[in-house]
Amino acid sequence: MALRVLFIGGSGVISSACADVAVRAGHDLTVLNRGVTSRPLPAGVTTLRADHRDPAAVRAALRGREYDVVVDWIAFTPQHVRADIALFAGRTGQYVFISTTSVYRLPAARLPLTESSPLGTPGWQYARDKIACEELLAADGSLPVTIVRPGHTYDRTLVPLVGGWTALARLREGRPVVVHGDGLSLWTLTHHTDFAAGFVPLLGHPAALGRAFQIVSDELLTWDAIVGHLAEAAGVRPRIVHVPSDVIAAADPEWGALLLDNQAHSASYDTAALRSLVPAFRPDVPFSRGAREIVAWFDADPGRRRVDPHVDALTDLLVAGASRR
Repeated sequence: MALRVLFIGGSGVISSACADVAVRAGHDLTVLNRGVTSRPLPAGVTTLRADHRDPAAVRAALRGREYDVVVDWIAFTPQHVRADIALFAGRTGQYVFISTTSVYRLPAARLPLTESSPLGTPGWQYARDKIACEELLAADGSLPVTIVRPGHTYDRTLVPLVGGWTALARLREGRPVVVHGDGLSLWTLTHHTDFAAGFVPLLGHPAALGRAFQIVSDELLTWDAIVGHLAEAAGVRPRIVHVPSDVIAAADPEWGALLLDNQAHSASYDTAALRSLVPAFRPDVPFSRGAREIVAWFDADPGRRRVDPHVDALTDLLVAGASRR
């Protein structure tokens, strides 16, 4: 069934893939943004221009329009969600809030994680805000809500390591890269096209209302293996230096917050809830292939290969400290 779907945002890593799949599925897709897109939108998409942080401008852009489904890809704080409640209560049959698997309490008492696993009170502000958004939507009750929790999702433009291209540049140059802990904690990386294949069938699905769904790959990787796939794609042998997460946190609190409440712990996810509604969901892009896509994208244009001097210097500092321990 063709649906009238509104994406707020729509050209990001995850949302761009979902826009492609939604259009191919025959949905009437409208994308509202400020007129700046980081990735091209598919043909046939209706675009509306407004500053999504200006409720009056959004209300004017949407005047006279109603949608079967509204997906806000860029609601990060309770303030953003309150604005959506004011805009869309009574005007849509489904509001999809994009949360994150980072809301779960880690380390987990039991794996794999399910949608009912305990939420945490993490030090990472991004995750705290997403938890607060979920709680607000549940308490308010004005919108017919579906919560979607993506995991660590990437496309060809994203190196899934702190510093992005900086880590790949170091690998190419034969310089060491830092991996937290012993490198053996388990992690899941999800290609954005695999995410989209699970996400779009939830749109307009009546059994998705009032529920949460995590959409992640089935592939489990150690962090050493993630670096190894990137190095192999780049045609080099990796030089890995293991540094305790708390040492990294002491040197860089932002990186540390990401590690101590999230990436430093093993995590795996049960997708039975998603598959109960989308039985065809079969993620089929292993990171070995995704790593080759990433390297090829950066190799295609020298302008994309920008080293972050802070991360580069910090890595040297951490490597030097590791050699003294």
